[in-house]
Amino acid sequence: MHNGSFNNCNLPPWVIASRHFNDNPQQIEIQGVKEGNRFFFNKLATIASPEDRALTFNDYMSVKFQLHQWQGQTDTAKKSIKNSYLRYLRGWMMDSNSVEGAVLKRWVESRMGITPSFHRTRIDGIHSEAYFDYSVDVMRGSARTNAIQSQLDILYEYCQFELIHKYPHSPTIPLYRGTYDASEHDLIEQIDKRRQIVRLNNLVSFTSDEERAWEFGSTVWEVLVPLSKIFFYNDLLPGSIMKGEGEYLVIGGEYQVRQLMCTVG
Repeated sequence: MHNGSFNNCNLPPWVIASRHFNDNPQQIEIQGVKEGNRFFFNKLATIASPEDRALTFNDYMSVKFQLHQWQGQTDTAKKSIKNSYLRYLRGWMMDSNSVEGAVLKRWVESRMGITPSFHRTRIDGIHSEAYFDYSVDVMRGSARTNAIQSQLDILYEYCQFELIHKYPHSPTIPLYRGTYDASEHDLIEQIDKRRQIVRLNNLVSFTSDEERAWEFGSTVWEVLVPLSKIFFYNDLLPGSIMKGEGEYLVIGGEYQVRQLMCTVG
């Protein structure tokens, strides 16, 4: 079981997770986020510089979730406020199977309706022991901060705002993923020798740098990813959270992948 029966956005889970969505991308909106933060998004529309928009985003998140007030709190409250969305992005960078990674996967599951297929080990369904262990990690990770799911909602919508400005003429961009074990992904269809339809985990890392992808595996796939399925990318915020890897966090599902040939230069 890979998709839930409901979600919290404008399109059903089976549409978002399908290969057909990638061929005909649509805008995905988390219900109530733009409406509930309309003054912020209206403000962004008046700012020409992406750097200034990023600073406005940081300031807005700091005020809305009181992220700047952690120093005057008790130890428990201090940790809850200090561990903002940035902590979870860094945690994913270090290990996508960490408790921070579990929280990000749960965000995709609750908002998009796509359940994870892997967290530390393969997850065969919501009644499996692996899903229970994943849920325990979600609870452990969620307890570390204040309203993390709401923070991630705004982060996603802000990312979408910036991507539309960054790529105004294309609904998709080519990204690359390196893996040492391509068989860990579910094979849906073998199109030809180099092209397949595979089912990816509900949140996966890609890079915009083809050469960089070879550092992460002996098999490298090229994928056309819809902008609306990009949750975060490393240039979105000031200061490179992802260490300059050109990393993109992408909402999973079925994708057509093209295996690249390794060239020795």
